[in-house]
Amino acid sequence: MDNQNISMTCKGHELLCEIPVNGSYILGIYAGKLSEFDILLKYRQKEDGKWSRIRTPKHIHWAVDMLIKHYSEPHETDLLLNSLLEQWTHITPLESKKAQEQLLSPEKLLTDVNDEAKKYNKLAGKGEYSVKFLILIAKLLMVQEKTNRHDAYMFKNLLEKLKEHRNIFEIVSTATFH
Repeated sequence: MDNQNISMTCKGHELLCEIPVNGSYILGIYAGKLSEFDILLKYRQKEDGKWSRIRTPKHIHWAVDMLIKHYSEPHETDLLLNSLLEQWTHITPLESKKAQEQLLSPEKLLTDVNDEAKKYNKLAGKGEYSVKFLILIAKLLMVQEKTNRHDAYMFKNLLEKLKEHRNIFEIVSTATFH
């Protein structure tokens, strides 16, 4: 993938890690400002052969894509949601520079995500985002929330509402709560 001309500069934030995903996305992970080991996620997406502007992945975008996938492949989507809910219980906050560096190893992150995404082949091509990209974003959102607040639960609540097949209003409300 030709990333040489793709700037992932985010004003006021130090780039910690840059991860190309499937030739269609570039994920930038930056030092955030909410806590000592906060991470900030930004990405660019290749659309019609051109790279988008830098975007922040939002919970609502993630949720809508999961709803689309669920419409096409409900069982497979439920399996993915179950896996992510299980992972939620094992995710720990970043509490040291060493832990942050270990998490942000592009090779390790991509290997873990590649292995996991292979389990959900039926979801390939459904929705806007690749399964690999969604899993990567989900894992990093979990870490981000737990690092910034010991009592964080918004993403877990979103996963649960999606898994319970709650109505669209509850899901949107959970995904956009501030």
